[in-house]
Amino acid sequence: MSIVKNEPKHKNGVLQAIRTQLEHRAFWLYLLCDEAAKRGLDPKDFGSAAVRRCGLSQGADLVKKGNTDSLKGLKKTLFTKPAQMVFEMDVLNSTDDELDIDFHYCPLVKAWQKAGCTDEEIAMLCDIAMCGDHGIGECYGSTLELPKCIAKGDDVCSLRYRKIK
Repeated sequence: MSIVKNEPKHKNGVLQAIRTQLEHRAFWLYLLCDEAAKRGLDPKDFGSAAVRRCGLSQGADLVKKGNTDSLKGLKKTLFTKPAQMVFEMDVLNSTDDELDIDFHYCPLVKAWQKAGCTDEEIAMLCDIAMCGDHGIGECYGSTLELPKCIAKGDDVCSLRYRKIK
């Protein structure tokens, strides 16, 4: 039996449509990693670096868009109200130097569940996917800690960005 619990509370049509798009992206990641493994490659050896590069690119665009590297700017440009609704987020703390957000639902995890991934595969795919968020944080001069993670059986994903002093 799976330890991963991941069901949305809010299920209106618009949220479901957006979540379906995010699930599709996560399914791509799963298939790429699965094909790599079939060819004897470790998905962590290339997937993490590729997704981090994507996060660095996205982060640079977000810094430019918001015209700031403040973590308040990250909240404003990435963790918008629509994103908060899709991932059922609670913004717990938002300052120039700290950003604490809890996600109560993850469409990426849902895609991996639908694909029949094991708990171990879901955790690995999440680790790879989170490399993008680490890359974004780097563009904001911060680190990202993930003390809780839905993909690893926790009730929430706790993202904790901290400015590097």
